[in-house]
Amino acid sequence: MPRDLLTQALSHALTQAQNAGDLPKSAAVEVELQIPRDPRHGDFSSSLAMALASETGRPAREIAETIVRHLDLPADIASSVGIAGPGFINFLLSPVWLRGVVRTALEEGEDYGRSNTGQGKRLLLEFVSANPTGPVAVVQGRAAAIGDALARLFERTGWAVSREYYVNDATNSTQVQRFAETLEARYLQQLGKEAPVPEDGYQGDYVVEMAEQLVAAEGDTYLSMSHEQRLAALSEYCLKEIVSGQQHDMAAFGINFDTWFMESSLHEDDQVSKAVETLKSAGHAYEADDALWLKATDFGDDQDHVLVRRDGRPTYLAADIAYHKNKFDRGFDRLIDIWGPDHQGHVRRTKAGVRALGYDPSRFEILIHQWVRLFRGAEMVRMSKRAGDIVPLSGLIEDVGSDAARFFFLMQSMESHLDFDLELAKKQAADNPVYYVQYAHARICSILREAEERGVSLPNIADVNLDRLEHADELTLIRKLADLPYEVSQAASRYEPHRMTRYARELASTFHGFYTNCRVLSDDADLTAARLALVQAALTALRIALNIIGVSAPEKM
Repeated sequence: MPRDLLTQALSHALTQAQNAGDLPKSAAVEVELQIPRDPRHGDFSSSLAMALASETGRPAREIAETIVRHLDLPADIASSVGIAGPGFINFLLSPVWLRGVVRTALEEGEDYGRSNTGQGKRLLLEFVSANPTGPVAVVQGRAAAIGDALARLFERTGWAVSREYYVNDATNSTQVQRFAETLEARYLQQLGKEAPVPEDGYQGDYVVEMAEQLVAAEGDTYLSMSHEQRLAALSEYCLKEIVSGQQHDMAAFGINFDTWFMESSLHEDDQVSKAVETLKSAGHAYEADDALWLKATDFGDDQDHVLVRRDGRPTYLAADIAYHKNKFDRGFDRLIDIWGPDHQGHVRRTKAGVRALGYDPSRFEILIHQWVRLFRGAEMVRMSKRAGDIVPLSGLIEDVGSDAARFFFLMQSMESHLDFDLELAKKQAADNPVYYVQYAHARICSILREAEERGVSLPNIADVNLDRLEHADELTLIRKLADLPYEVSQAASRYEPHRMTRYARELASTFHGFYTNCRVLSDDADLTAARLALVQAALTALRIALNIIGVSAPEKM
């Protein structure tokens, strides 16, 4: 990657200048490269000299000149190095080096941009984990798109990734109990009985539909049972049906979890009680007000939290701590949880519990994604699972398709609220970003088909004269291809899968510009071969970007 090579060269030049006594040794300064707003200033720029000037008291331009004097760049990577303004060090990539990117992309194919940062270490990504009280909703669909894209990014950077869905199916779950009570009322209503829905029950139409299906399948089987027996039976029924539906929704969204982990298994195997005993033995839990509390304040939280209630029932936190202990005990080197915005308050207490068990906090990360708002034109579509206005992910997929849903979910950082334009997502026009990107891929495939129809053989890269790639739009397209390895690396390390949708859009735009100004198939066989190699490399990069975000790459549109 040119950015890495230039950064390393700058760091080495700074060290050489300091060792030679040309620059004073100062506090550590991070060497970074930026892309100039004005392309006339070069491909990359460094403000290193200005950072050093504030520490050394010497003029930034003088420092920049000293660093450049000690600069030893890899062969052919930069055609020019200049100093601009108050002391920016600017680099213009060499066309010779750029043309080598085409060769690398074609030789590496689908492996272009891969790295071994993770060194085969095991990573567990837990995401979605919607409560088993209804279908997967749109906001959880955003978590699904983020989680799966991150998993693909980490796989491309050398990690052994496992995807996991956590099912809160414990019998002491208040939400599961309330849902069973709601289903019981709807079931009795279907049989003509008076049965009010609990005030804090679930009002969605999907509960009525479940009750209708239950009556169709079982009739009045549950009517003769006692209230307690019926609730137990309906809890088991609704868990089975809802989890099965959630599994179907995830498969339809192109996401395959390696494990569907049941919370109930933690209680059945006494893992919750054992984790609590471990905390007590280590002195990180205490009794007060007839309950057992976690000393969360010893581990960064602003208050302590109950682990075991007065009636002896463990809290959700106790189960969550046991669950993460289970994750580490399974041998994972790193854990990442992706939670919805309504779980922000659970972050510090969960991290405190993991630290109290003695695990390295740097091995555990909780990411929070923000809400999704759906718009149909100028009108916002309201969503609330309990109010009955739920918009299920399956409905969104049916409306706009899986490709558009995944692409739109990933167009902004997870820390930002997302406004999802349903009408835009369905448009077959350039202002629909997913259509625009997929059209670029289809256009490249069309060029390659036309070449084949004309009897023009797709070139063997070893036989192509890439020196013919001289046009400004050709070199601009190659620069964008060269960005892919860096974008993949940054998207993984910074937990920013939205970088890949941005990259895909920029690559598509750059390709469309190239296509407008550079005729690929011409009477010049040498130039045709070089441009065919370039569009094949662009096809490779575009496919990789689309694959990472889980969007298809159509050959015709």
